[in-house]
Amino acid sequence: MNNETKKKLNERYERELNRGERFWPDTIFKDVIVSIGIFTLLIILATFVGVSPEPKADPSDTSYIPRPEWYFLFLFKFLALYGQIPLLGKIEWIATVLVPGIAIGVLTLLPFIEKNPNRYYGKRVLPISIMAIMVVGIVLLTLLSDVPTVSADGSTLLGTLQAISGLVIPGLAMVLLFLMSFVFKTTTRLMVWTTVLAAVSMILISGTVLALAPAPEVAETEVPTTLVDQIVAGQDLYSVHCTECHGDDGSVAVIEGVEGLEGEKITPINSRDVLYTITDSAMSEVIAYGRPNAGMTPFGKAYGGELSKSEIDYMIVFMRYMWDDRFEAPKLKPLFPALAEGEVPSYNVHIQPIVKRYCVSCHREGKTNNNYLMTSYEEILTTGDNVANNIIAGDENSYLLQVIQEHPIMNPEKPDEELIRVMPLNRTLKPNIVDVFIRWIMNGMPQTAEEAATLSTTPTPAVTPTP
Repeated sequence: MNNETKKKLNERYERELNRGERFWPDTIFKDVIVSIGIFTLLIILATFVGVSPEPKADPSDTSYIPRPEWYFLFLFKFLALYGQIPLLGKIEWIATVLVPGIAIGVLTLLPFIEKNPNRYYGKRVLPISIMAIMVVGIVLLTLLSDVPTVSADGSTLLGTLQAISGLVIPGLAMVLLFLMSFVFKTTTRLMVWTTVLAAVSMILISGTVLALAPAPEVAETEVPTTLVDQIVAGQDLYSVHCTECHGDDGSVAVIEGVEGLEGEKITPINSRDVLYTITDSAMSEVIAYGRPNAGMTPFGKAYGGELSKSEIDYMIVFMRYMWDDRFEAPKLKPLFPALAEGEVPSYNVHIQPIVKRYCVSCHREGKTNNNYLMTSYEEILTTGDNVANNIIAGDENSYLLQVIQEHPIMNPEKPDEELIRVMPLNRTLKPNIVDVFIRWIMNGMPQTAEEAATLSTTPTPAVTPTP
């Protein structure tokens, strides 16, 4: 910067000072106003929008695929595209250290490289062009973050197009801009056209990729946020994993009907001896690790089980609020909607939650259950060693109806031997639940509420659901 330029800048600075624009208090006041505005906006977003709830982090869950927050997705995508480059893709430090270092260095040194004192954008083409390409690239890489580089059929077309849009074009454009500015001394218009063509090409190619890419499969996870939801979630998990041995209310003292544990004496887990003496953390460890010496297998994912840390926590919340008299249980939602006189229940609305609560613990894969599975509508109707008699539309002698009404099915070849025991084991279903099953089977076992509605007569309130 020569002396004449310095003199002009100093004169301009003095003019601005004379107009009253000073760092203190004028500039500081403006910064404070903007900061308060941003802070207020964040408070409003946090209050009325918030973030979607997610389960607690579980280090033992090896199926979890970590992803960065949205503001780092462009770097996430950049690393994925860089990995597709032959030979260089295996040298990770180039993408993780060298390229970001060069980018940060260029932005840091740009004011010293491009010393144009003018603030008018038309006379600062190089920095504005570089920033424009970088912003467009960051936005596009963020949008492309969910698009795989290799399609399900093994095609690499989308990956190649992404690499061209996100790496090749912006890289070449920046090199050309520097050469035009410092080597060839080209006109401003040519640099502007180079920037526009690069940005448009990146946008068009990225748009093509987004149009051709299949919609990503997003697995929605329902996270219980209220105490009632956590208790219900814990009760459902307990019903599937624990009722076989401990009963639906945790009162079982002698295990029955469980292969390898028949007749085993255990302490009822709903008793004060357990609830008053074992802390939540200790109970969590027992559930996660199990008690192999006593026949209790591990349930935590860290030890080869099925349950995450959050799921175990929900089970503990359920046991505390439903069995521990030191906790006041909130009012829970009914297990199924109340049935009216003449109303026909459906699988989706009435039978499914009952089966999940009382039957799935035993009637699923890997359990001794005469191969009768109940985890879906189709399984209830089509599985089992006695599939012809298990459940028959309109037949009150269906095996399922008999065993839930405490009538075991005897072996016709050995009259003194039970072919199917009374179900469910260790407990008796309440009359209103039995009534739901009777109505459902006697009316043809409709799957949906719409199907059940066509079979129902004009109802008047009669049957109360179980909590």
